Amino acid sequence: MLTAFARAFKTPDLRKKLFFTLGIIVLYRLGAHIPVPGVSYENVQTCVDQASKGNNSLFGLVNMFSGGALLQITIFALGIMPYITASIILQLLTVVIPRLEALKKEGQSGQAKITQYTRYLTVALAILQGTGLVATARSGALFSGCPVADQIVPNQSMFTTVVMVITMTAGTAAVMWLGELITDRGIGNGMSILMFISIAASFPGAIWAIKTSGKLADGWIEFATVILIGFVMVGLVVFVEQAQRRIPVQYAKRMIGRRSYGGTSTYIPLKVNQAGVIPVIFASSLLYIPALIVQFSNSTAGWATWIQDHFVKGDHPYYIATYFLLIVFFAFFYVAISFNPEEVADNMKKYGGFIPGIRAGRPTAEYLSYVLNRITWPGSLYLGLIALVPTMALAGFGGANQNFPFGGTSILIIVGVGLETVKQIESQLQQRNYEGFLR
Repeated sequence: MLTAFARAFKTPDLRKKLFFTLGIIVLYRLGAHIPVPGVSYENVQTCVDQASKGNNSLFGLVNMFSGGALLQITIFALGIMPYITASIILQLLTVVIPRLEALKKEGQSGQAKITQYTRYLTVALAILQGTGLVATARSGALFSGCPVADQIVPNQSMFTTVVMVITMTAGTAAVMWLGELITDRGIGNGMSILMFISIAASFPGAIWAIKTSGKLADGWIEFATVILIGFVMVGLVVFVEQAQRRIPVQYAKRMIGRRSYGGTSTYIPLKVNQAGVIPVIFASSLLYIPALIVQFSNSTAGWATWIQDHFVKGDHPYYIATYFLLIVFFAFFYVAISFNPEEVADNMKKYGGFIPGIRAGRPTAEYLSYVLNRITWPGSLYLGLIALVPTMALAGFGGANQNFPFGGTSILIIVGVGLETVKQIESQLQQRNYEGFLR
């Protein structure tokens, strides 16, 4: 693998792409440490240090996707999250709105139009989320319990607030632009690479925090246990992410003039985890809403206390059961809207393809739907178990489940993006008759 890595840098055009990608990553991480104008940097650091010792789980997901920039209130505080949300919304609306569905079928021109809509929606969501973040920081609710939480934004004039929102929105637009530059001129999918970097940036600090807070042999036993769990989980995720059910497809031979077409054999790859990490993000976002309502309402009513006790800390059985069931539900939901067995069966029939032993048309669609449901069950259960690892694995380490680095969304994204990026580099190496990374 090291030899293949060295050959990648010896190839001029591939080396240029790799260095360009690394340069964009450096710019992205630099922007994640530049504070927004109007923010007291000293007070922010005081509150961040205090929050890191506790269990501030409310903004944990969004802060993870921003690489820790959210709680630092930097120019890239919103990170890639508005773009992810906009992409998911457009993907769901494509099924509902006929106009978007028609654009999707138009090919490259239609996809360019959908990308443009995604950009507009990203900016709108960035304005909305930026306004909410500034309002939360001004009220002191961003760091509950911090003595200087209400002094994070010393000047609370309307001009300062507008400047902060505009700066964060511009930062989100810059992140989106940097991601598209990586996609066009670098290696891999730009947005996925930036998401990978954001999550990976918090790994060293999170692992070392487990060591410093451990009690067995100065924390080394907890440290070694977490590293071991991490290796096991990476192996499990790689195994399941690569697993697929290959449905054989045979194309009949057709004579057009004097030439014969078809007669080939191929397969339809149905992945065990067809939905990817989307169900985990959906479930996390949905469970994030009740905690957010309680935090902003500051109510002492019975319903607010019940939500605070059962759904905010993240380790209550009600929360765990709801989170698991939501992930399973969204896994089936997303697979249902992203893979249409009837459309696949019609396309196969149109080009003379058939599954051996299955009649073309409706029986093929029913068979594909049956197989998809069968393999989605283990995929959804796997997603639910992976997402609950932070809660279960650290139950004996003081319950600091949000500090566990090898769990849930983070490990799924890091392994998935890593595999796809390595495959892209490998494909470019193999074009030049070099051995790739994967054996």
